Amino acid sequence: MAELILFNKPFQVLSQFTDERQNNPRATLADWIKKPGFYPAGRLDYDSEGLLLLTNHGPLQHRIAAPDNKMPKTYWVQVDGEISQQAIEQLCQGVKLKDGLTRPATARRMNEPTVWPRVPPVRHRETIPTSWLELTITEGRNRQVRRMTAAVGYPTLRLIRYRIGDWTLDNLEPGQYRLETVHLPDSPATGKPKPGRPKSRPVRHRRPR
Repeated sequence: MAELILFNKPFQVLSQFTDERQNNPRATLADWIKKPGFYPAGRLDYDSEGLLLLTNHGPLQHRIAAPDNKMPKTYWVQVDGEISQQAIEQLCQGVKLKDGLTRPATARRMNEPTVWPRVPPVRHRETIPTSWLELTITEGRNRQVRRMTAAVGYPTLRLIRYRIGDWTLDNLEPGQYRLETVHLPDSPATGKPKPGRPKSRPVRHRRPR
């Protein structure tokens, strides 16, 4: 049995516990998570928000983060402009990037989700609308979602990771986390770890001023 932290990473927070930059250091996980022995299972960009998983169990960390396991990750993406059906179909088929063709994704338009306001807010232009899509990918290239939407003509304005495998950020506000147990070995039906029940209510740690 392993333990897993589900953390709603705020905007402009590094998905690590230290910042190598000496001058004007950035916010890190250490500003919110005080439990020793936990390490991120994968990463989430500094300028992206949403679900980040951390665990104290090496094999579970590998299962979640290893590219060969193709664990699906779902993002809510706000893009510049009214995204077309043709662009969505391109995302589903695979997009040619500088490092090769992406795996086929699952993409659909969605209504604007009911989420927290971003601080600072996304820039607003009266003459150019924005739209939202839900995008699920099974690989983790550097800044992949942003590069995919840009490649089909719709730059990403805001990026929120909603789901990793069977885990979601439901009921977690930015800066909150929830601790769960994960039952190992694998589930016979899926070959993936079984999420356990939360051990505690969501915890919020405010970043020191």
